[in-house]
Amino acid sequence: MTRIRRCLTTLGGLGCALLVGAVTAPTALATPAPPDPNPPWAVTPAAVRTVVTGGMPGWQITMIALGAALAAAVAAVLLDRARTARRLARPAT
Repeated sequence: MTRIRRCLTTLGGLGCALLVGAVTAPTALATPAPPDPNPPWAVTPAAVRTVVTGGMPGWQITMIALGAALAAAVAAVLLDRARTARRLARPAT
């Protein structure tokens, strides 16, 4: 029974990975249409200098990374405790 459960779990994980790849591939491989080489309204544009400001501050990036690490640690501890409890609950043969 354990072998079947492991096989089904592996197949489920591979199926989810395949689904994620199928969903994200069109977006990742999409390219914009080429621009019209000679539009009728084409006028020589004036020189424009754009000042780009913004982005995400470093403290926000740090908080996101800390939150992800904390969530992963909590999940790992909970899974370890569940596995240990399952081992202890198994009858000795």
